[in-house]
Amino acid sequence: MIQPFADVQLLLPELLLSIVAMVLLIVGALIKRDITRELSFVAALSLLGAALLVRSPEEGFVIFGGAFATDEFARFGRIAIFVTAGLALLLSNGFFRREKLLRPEYVVLVLLSSIGMGLMVSATDLIAVYLGVELQSLCVYIMATLNRDSKRSTEAGLKYFVLGALSSGFLLYGASLIYGFTGSTQFADIAASSIVTDSPVGLTFGLIFFVSALAFKVSAAPFHMWTPDVYEGSPTPVTAFMAAAPKLAGMFLFGRFLVQAFPGLIDQWQPVIWIISAASMIVGALSALVQTNIKRLMAYSSIGHMGYALIGLAAGTETGISSMASYMLIYMLMTLGTFACILMMRRPEGMAENITDLSGLSQTRPALAIAFSILFISLAGIPPFIGFFAKFFVFTAAVDAGLIILAVVAVVTSVIATFYYLSVIRTIWFAEPTPEFVTDQDASVRMTASGSAILVTLGTIFLVGPIAGAAAVAARALFPAVVGG
Repeated sequence: MIQPFADVQLLLPELLLSIVAMVLLIVGALIKRDITRELSFVAALSLLGAALLVRSPEEGFVIFGGAFATDEFARFGRIAIFVTAGLALLLSNGFFRREKLLRPEYVVLVLLSSIGMGLMVSATDLIAVYLGVELQSLCVYIMATLNRDSKRSTEAGLKYFVLGALSSGFLLYGASLIYGFTGSTQFADIAASSIVTDSPVGLTFGLIFFVSALAFKVSAAPFHMWTPDVYEGSPTPVTAFMAAAPKLAGMFLFGRFLVQAFPGLIDQWQPVIWIISAASMIVGALSALVQTNIKRLMAYSSIGHMGYALIGLAAGTETGISSMASYMLIYMLMTLGTFACILMMRRPEGMAENITDLSGLSQTRPALAIAFSILFISLAGIPPFIGFFAKFFVFTAAVDAGLIILAVVAVVTSVIATFYYLSVIRTIWFAEPTPEFVTDQDASVRMTASGSAILVTLGTIFLVGPIAGAAAVAARALFPAVVGG
């Protein structure tokens, strides 16, 4: 039964962000002087407020006629997304001011994209999924082209838009096939239909098209083609944002869609996720070996990390979903910290993006060198840093689910990936120093870089337990529907 007042209450975070976005858009258009910096702080505070407003009833709740769920899984994802978006906003002020790209519309686009991602992780209906995905995607397409005077930025945005439109076509076609063969757009009804009847071929094709579209959104191989060029061409704060929040939202949507809509077809979708996961890890590890641009390196690193996160999804178990959620939260922390370090790679003539620009950083900027090294070691998954435990969780879930070969592929590609992470660290500590980076960075950038490095270092003691516990509670919310089915 639809309860409008209760429904509105449970989507209060997204409504708050919608109101703030519209107000900031009007204020930015009416006031002649540049107040974008102030608008950024207001938007960041509203994102923090939205994270604090996220709640879920004790037993979970399906709202707006079954379109959205407000269970612990959605709560976990929404809080992580809003906090990530807020941090990404704070990271962007100094960069956009120096590059003369500071515009009110960027702030509004981040808020609208966050609303779309909040809807993505809550959606339990194919139409709601499409609305959330497109709201998030359209905003990021525009953000990628903010530097209109840059050919790289324009090319990145155009490439992202064209390939994103193709993935949207896949998503819609897959959704139409699923609806055609099950008679419903809601996950619960789709699950009931797929369990009680033999799966028709058309339903399987619909599932594959839908999975392909979601794989594009998280830049998993072989749907990763856009990632390196878009990461390199977009303004660095935009790259930081798209490397963290949309990936987390896409992976959470991936998990809810497969577990809640197709629990009875796990034998059909598990091999597909297995292949995508293995391909992502292999492509990410091997392609990153030959990169000379730090942002392209991070792009291929991201592809590989999505492969590791998909291991938990391929397991198809509660432990697997829990490990995936833990992995994405830890990955978000490491990625934001790394891009904060990249934002500090600036010389008087502009941003430096080549890995060779880090040569001898330990002698010119030792604090930045230490932060870079800690974050890269954690991304490589070397103990005792928190990135090791992220991989340990998904590897354990794979072994428990009997995916031994996938676990072996993951271990081998982790060893290969360690080489390119350590090669960057070698450049930082043992190469001849290059001209020093400028030090006029925003406090938010310095604090994010140093804070992330500290959290990655101390996370073994203070963060691993709480993150794993929260992820386990979130994953548990998806599985009563399976048992009930």
